[in-house]
Amino acid sequence: MKTEILSDRSETELRRAAQLLAENKLVAFPTETVYGLGANALNGDAVKRIFEAKGRPQDNPLIVHLESPQKAEALAYTSELYYKLAAAFMPGPITVIIPKKDVLPEAVTAGLDSVGIRVPLYAPARELIRIASVPIAAPSANISGKPSPTKAEHVIADMDGRIEAILCGDDCKVGVESTVVKITGEDSLVICRPGGVTEEMLKAVCGNVTIDPAVLSKFDGKPVSPGMKYRHYAPEASVEILVGSEEMVERFLSDKTDFAVICYSGDKKLQKNKNVLILGDENDSQEQASKLFSCLRECDKDKSIKNIYARMPKKSGVGLAVYNRLIKAAGFKITELK
Repeated sequence: MKTEILSDRSETELRRAAQLLAENKLVAFPTETVYGLGANALNGDAVKRIFEAKGRPQDNPLIVHLESPQKAEALAYTSELYYKLAAAFMPGPITVIIPKKDVLPEAVTAGLDSVGIRVPLYAPARELIRIASVPIAAPSANISGKPSPTKAEHVIADMDGRIEAILCGDDCKVGVESTVVKITGEDSLVICRPGGVTEEMLKAVCGNVTIDPAVLSKFDGKPVSPGMKYRHYAPEASVEILVGSEEMVERFLSDKTDFAVICYSGDKKLQKNKNVLILGDENDSQEQASKLFSCLRECDKDKSIKNIYARMPKKSGVGLAVYNRLIKAAGFKITELK
């Protein structure tokens, strides 16, 4: 298949991407979180092709992208809390899981009775949905299990020849997938996947906010949100998280070979190693989130790298999202240094 490479800076090419989506074709497109792989959410056959293109497990539900929160009325059963969350965070990097209506094919929701609703902050993404005039089901636009794409070049590397078009745009500023929350009561919700909208931000809107155990530990049940069950975000090399000071990490690496280290900009001793990727300032979780997937993908370019050692991020604010993605990439391999 020949994949059209389009630009969201061109109105003509943006309209071409929207036309393809309306014709039940697959189009990758940028958002503020990561690039998404979109299909008409109302067409089951188009949605099934997403799973084929990605190699994605069929029981992993998709998120439906809309141009406005109100468009959810046609697809799902909204509530007062849904609109409170929408007023606070939409458009933005949040997905809200609510009961679905029968209009959505089972392929979108993996047979669940709920659906994740999201309104992207990135303006060209909303314009794409508006012109297409259909809701867009979209996971991240990568081969299943690999690091999510935050640059157009990442999508082209994974999806060229697999889908009809790639709409290229800005690098993704948030850098990790949207926060996914499931409404569980009139004033309660659970975080199924952390992201750019943090636990602290959600608590300012909702009285009872809890974190699903799958965020921090292995999960073997039926996932209600993407990112819960399977090994995700993983490069070809093995990933291991190291807990300890820079000096402890330096000692640990002293007898290692064929490795890369992901560290902070202040880790001057670690930066003397051959393959070093800078995640950002140790105290700037947002910077770390925006660079994480690019760091992991950069390691795939050097086939001599067999192991990737990453410093442990903080688990507060957006740092919880960075930690969640790293432990999934590492298959929960964490080493406490002494």
